[in-house]
Amino acid sequence: MPTFSAYDGTELAYHEKGDGEPLLCLPGGPMRASAYLGDLGGLTAHRRLILLDLRGTGDSAAPDDPATYRCDRLVDDVEALREHLGLDRVDLLGHSASGNIATLYAARHPKRVRTLVLVAPATQSLGLTVTDRDHRAAAALRADEPWYPAAEAALDKLAAGGSFAEVADALAPLAYGRWDAAAQAHRAASASEKNAEAAAAFYGDGAFDPAATRAALTELAAPVLVLAGEWDGGPNPAHAEELAAFFPHGVRQVQPRGGHFPWLDDPEWFVRRVAGFLAQD
Repeated sequence: MPTFSAYDGTELAYHEKGDGEPLLCLPGGPMRASAYLGDLGGLTAHRRLILLDLRGTGDSAAPDDPATYRCDRLVDDVEALREHLGLDRVDLLGHSASGNIATLYAARHPKRVRTLVLVAPATQSLGLTVTDRDHRAAAALRADEPWYPAAEAALDKLAAGGSFAEVADALAPLAYGRWDAAAQAHRAASASEKNAEAAAAFYGDGAFDPAATRAALTELAAPVLVLAGEWDGGPNPAHAEELAAFFPHGVRQVQPRGGHFPWLDDPEWFVRRVAGFLAQD
């Protein structure tokens, strides 16, 4: 397992899978170990995946200063990884919460990005808000599922001020296009893969300046793919289209019947779209 030193001396780990040109992959969660990404549905047949364990997760060490878990400060870890790998420019993929890290990296280092793939990305870095109404609209698409009544009741409880922890189990099926044994095992692993302390700091005050990030992205020459699942509430396809428009060369793709982890729902579709996009450069 290779490691490298971040700007503050924290020892960070990454995992390599597959062959070919490297694709730097940032896990979401926020602050979940990269193991949950697997081989991204078989993308390893086309690219060498460099799966970063963010500080304090997976095989990476915890920093001395917990404030460095904040999203914008994690951008420096991505730059340290690029330098460690000796790459002039990178192909970068961010999933979910790390869509924010990848977006901030592109804004801060536009000339270092060759291509950018944002999979079911969070959108706080650009000032877009996913609402309860968005989640309910996405959930309603699954109304025929046997677990839907419990999920709907959980959304009601959440809207009334209940804590997410109380309803997380009932809401879990909404994140997957198929709530089968593989999806349930994938979800069950999240508890042991996530750093709760780091997650609490990830969205800390001062992490985002949407206006400045939007302005900086006008300098980004790299092509950008925003990939959303048809059944995902955040971002839903409309949010993904709005997000893609902030990038000068952004395009949106919507995976049919896909959830928040689309490579699990239809690996062939996912790999075909992502590998095809990366091959255009």
